[in-house]
Order: sequence, then structure tokens, then C-alpha cells
Amino acid sequence: VHLAESGGGAVQPGGSLTLSCAVSGSTHSSYALAWFRRPPGKEREGVATIDSAARTYYADSVKGRFTISQDNAENTLYLQMNSLKPEDIAMYYCAADIMRSTIVIPIEEDDFGYWGQGTQVTVSS
Repeated sequence: VHLAESGGGAVQPGGSLTLSCAVSGSTHSSYALAWFRRPPGKEREGVATIDSAARTYYADSVKGRFTISQDNAENTLYLQMNSLKPEDIAMYYCAADIMRSTIVIPIEEDDFGYWGQGTQVTVSS
């Protein structure tokens, strides 16, 4: 499975960006897809997940501002980011893996074995 992010860039506070992640290679209908981010000097953290049943998870810090979605026909994962704040500055990564449970939506870094290279998001006036 190969993941390739795009769409990062620099925006002013309050602005919007949409990140894309092209998914290619051998995929399974039970895959979960997610966005993580690594702020400067900090550990990588989960941002949002969408599972094979289209259930979603959002970190508290982005609820109401970010939306995760996928286009199965285009094999693309998206992250719509609105009302961006300086604390959203980070390298954003998409991740994928087969779901190990149909009950628990995967949200931890260890739940995912496939990762993209990342795309940088900067928020500054």
C-alpha cells in the first residue's frame, strides 16, 4: 500500500486547507484510513480516522473544524481543515491498515502500518 499526501501549505489564522492522500496498491475493504500530525518538537498525534463502515473519530482539538472523508472511486482520503489556528502547525501524515476490530475504531499510531511521507501545514499571519 502506497500513500501520498498533498495539499499542505501556508495559510493565515482562520483560513482553510484541504489535504489529500492518494491511496494505491493492494487495499482491502476492511481498511481504516487516518490523518496524524507531528507539531514542531512534539510527538505524532492522531487527528481523525474513518473506518470501513464510514464511522469517524476526531481529536478534541479539531472537532467542529476538521472533516475527514474518502472518495472510494478515486482512492483518495481527504482532510478538510477550517478555522485553522497556529496550534495546527504540523507535518500531516495519512495512514492506513486493515481494521483489527469491527467494534473499536482505530485511533492510535500503532493501529496503522502504512504511512505517507507527510505534507507541511503552516498557520501564520
